[in-house]
Amino acid sequence: MHTKEVVVSLYREHCGWLKGWLQQRLGCSSDAADLAHDIFVKVLNRNLDDLREPRAFLRTIAHGLMVDKVRRKELERAYLTTLQQMPEALGASPELTCSILETLYALDRMLTSLPVKVRQAFLLCQVDGLKYAQAAERLGVTVSSIKKYMHTALLRCLELELELEA
Repeated sequence: MHTKEVVVSLYREHCGWLKGWLQQRLGCSSDAADLAHDIFVKVLNRNLDDLREPRAFLRTIAHGLMVDKVRRKELERAYLTTLQQMPEALGASPELTCSILETLYALDRMLTSLPVKVRQAFLLCQVDGLKYAQAAERLGVTVSSIKKYMHTALLRCLELELELEA
């Protein structure tokens, strides 16, 4: 079967089940419907030739999207809490707030896309302020590895900055 036909078949056979499964977890039918739609959009870009367990496949995608949604909400909540604590004169306009949130989401997606060790090294050095030797000890790798990880992460940061400026 052609991929489009497989997706249509997958949708017909499992969309109702998926929405119910999501609604049980999310507690909201409209959020479940939105997420089910997003899942099938992701399915369109996948190779479905060897799909044997469609519900497990859909649950895996759903789990990833739910984690992304929770992460975005936590990021937004933290930013808005910080914003509320600022004096009104320093507060951001709605446009700036939206722009900052979009940048935070993009940064979060970029960090999530990094290999685990690269992400850990970057966060330890840039956020926690550890020296490369300390990060190397914490991760059980060499300082040379930390330098390579940081190079990779900083290149991705630069690429992200260029994307955001475009």
